[in-house]
Amino acid sequence: MNRRDFLNGLMVGAAALGTSATIRPFRAFAEDAKSSSMQSAPRALSIGYRSIEVRGRSARVFGLAQPDGRPGLTLDAGAEFNVALSSVIDEPTLIHWHGLTPPWAADGVPDNPVALLKPAETRRYTFPAGAGGTHWMHAHTLQEQNLLAAPLIVRTAEDLERDEQEVVVLLHDFSFSSAGELLAKLKGSAASAGMPMGHGAMQGMAGMQHTMSGGDMSGMAMPGIAAMDLNDIEYDAYLANDRTLDDPEIVTVEKGGRVRLRIINGATASAFTIDTGSLSGELVAVDGQGVQPVAGASFPVSMGQRVDIRLSLPREGGAFPILALREGAVERTGIVLATLGAAVRKVAIEGHAKGPVLGLDLEQRLRPVNPPAARAADRRFELSLTGDMAAYTWGIEGADGLVVKRGERIEVAITNASMMAHPMHLHGHHFQVVGINGTPVAGAVRDTVLVPPMASVVLAFDADNPGRWPLHCHHLYHMASGMMAYVTYDGIG
Repeated sequence: MNRRDFLNGLMVGAAALGTSATIRPFRAFAEDAKSSSMQSAPRALSIGYRSIEVRGRSARVFGLAQPDGRPGLTLDAGAEFNVALSSVIDEPTLIHWHGLTPPWAADGVPDNPVALLKPAETRRYTFPAGAGGTHWMHAHTLQEQNLLAAPLIVRTAEDLERDEQEVVVLLHDFSFSSAGELLAKLKGSAASAGMPMGHGAMQGMAGMQHTMSGGDMSGMAMPGIAAMDLNDIEYDAYLANDRTLDDPEIVTVEKGGRVRLRIINGATASAFTIDTGSLSGELVAVDGQGVQPVAGASFPVSMGQRVDIRLSLPREGGAFPILALREGAVERTGIVLATLGAAVRKVAIEGHAKGPVLGLDLEQRLRPVNPPAARAADRRFELSLTGDMAAYTWGIEGADGLVVKRGERIEVAITNASMMAHPMHLHGHHFQVVGINGTPVAGAVRDTVLVPPMASVVLAFDADNPGRWPLHCHHLYHMASGMMAYVTYDGIG
């Protein structure tokens, strides 16, 4: 598939949405927590339309639901992912199972290698669900902007045995404008602004290794070069489980109980910091993969990433907002955990201070519970993330030769030579972060890693899943504007 074909597939969903279908509220997802995938018949999952209310206005968006209206899926670790995906919308689409490692044909990227799902078509998917974790599913088209996404939780036997309540939170950024309109505005406004951040300028900065966290460069301007750009879209609202803080989801919890937050950043162009407020939390997993617990009350999560946070509630109970602070801005969203009878105060949708700028401070501290076996790399690739703000185009230099052989240990060194952060996602594999800004680390196992401006990250993975796998920025509009490459196994056409 060439780049034009990819972009044509990505542009699906730029048109306005059609009529609605019945899909139950997002909170119904929790009712599915004890369901099992251990059955011979496939689980039915339907792509449809639904209506939600956003800041007093009705909005027609997409949804992914089971026949009873429950959004998303909960499966058992070690079981078969056995799903019949159907579509009742009037345009073609396709769903990517983000965090799972299916065979290439089931990955869900248009024409890589399978065609889009047609209206009224049903497609069967069968492959191992994997070892467990907080994952999600979403369109690999511009339809993702219109909330074509849902949780995909794979629960282990240990998860079921723990004395803790699970709370799933899907974050999103929302616009009443279509994704196509947003992309056109980005390209048009960038051109009219005449920003001096062309390809040549950024290449001149490539040697400036960013040894601090990505956040320390916020707002810094250098001679002849634009300052770091945190957010290139101002959205109409920021959602947690389809709702704003004007009317947040209130989750009933037990006094003195334990809660496991499974938080998914499904936003297309917005990074957040999770603020647990008065509750001290423990980060226990990233991207569905266990990490040695990290205590705190503030945890960054970029687009496509997930964080599992364990909380202990006080015996006296109360109401506890769990907030997602927009990066470099005052907007926020979230949910409220509340014990029975607790007074729930209104939380403003804008805070008094801007949300933190995401960097690599936490990433440097993460250590995996189950690291891959130590092994020297058989092959190493050097990539540079570039862009042209004047034309709003983005790219990955050095990606043309990303060819691997099955059985090899692969290292990919990624340097960000642009002034925007890029959450880089690799399909079909989990990788370990083994280098940050030139320093070796035995970091977390992930599928999406943030690369801040002027920073570098090294990934290592085993080539054990043949195919032609996307490696791309999970900022939807960066991907749509060219920040997309492929890891291709030798012999795959």
